[in-house]
Amino acid sequence: MASAREMRLRIKSVKNISQVTRALEAVSAAKVRKSVQAVAATRPYATKAWQVLTHVAAQPGRHSLHPLLTERPNPSSTLAIVVTSDRGLAGAYNTNIIRFIAQRFDSHRTPVRYMAVGRKGRDLLVRRKKELLADFSNLPAAPSFADVSAIGRMAVAEFEAGNVDEVYLVYTDFINMARQVATMKKLLPLELEAGHQVMDLQKGGAVAAYDYEPDLRELLDEIIPRFTALQVYQAILESQASEHAARMVAMHSATDNARELAGAYELQYNKMRQQTITNDILDIVGGAEALAAV
Repeated sequence: MASAREMRLRIKSVKNISQVTRALEAVSAAKVRKSVQAVAATRPYATKAWQVLTHVAAQPGRHSLHPLLTERPNPSSTLAIVVTSDRGLAGAYNTNIIRFIAQRFDSHRTPVRYMAVGRKGRDLLVRRKKELLADFSNLPAAPSFADVSAIGRMAVAEFEAGNVDEVYLVYTDFINMARQVATMKKLLPLELEAGHQVMDLQKGGAVAAYDYEPDLRELLDEIIPRFTALQVYQAILESQASEHAARMVAMHSATDNARELAGAYELQYNKMRQQTITNDILDIVGGAEALAAV
């Protein structure tokens, strides 16, 4: 059994840890609010960009309009962009992403190369001996579109050069504070929803008609790479909000567990002190009785 001094040190250590986890919980709560605001701010632009691109790509002969819309019949290589965090202490956030990747790509029909966004994902992929094409770590806490646009440009360049035949984006979708879901989206070639049309509700549900200048090919040359980079940017914002939410929940649970453990140690310490005092009293009484009998 531990001594009273060891018990006091354990109690002090656990209480110190609870203070740290409580501080991390407060920091994550502040960060997740900012991250959710950033996610909400980009959604209208992403939605409108998707509507314009869908309308343009829905023109007759869409597969001949642009190489980034063309499905390659016999793909031989795949690229997966994996978004994780640079820091730990976020519960199962990073582990869930890697487990999700293993389920989707370990038995994929083609060899898979990975582009890691986040130090934790990079380390886990290297540990699993996966082929790493690029690493984007230490992104700003509140990244701008310019900070992450290179990721989308690199994916487009690899696809256009024929080095990969399909590109997937794997990230954590922020649903709410208690739920974040690992998600996979096909980034290239761009997939449009079957039968999807952009409707103009102000015209009674008729398909809106637009005249595009310059021509469609030149327009798609500009829109598709930008939209691809925008998808990556939105995924990173979603992942950051999910990371902070997961860390806040994990630190809240750690704080509660530390308090329970400190309470259990204090109870054990008090029992030990009470037992020591009782033994001392018994020794004194025994000694007094012995002296009285002499």
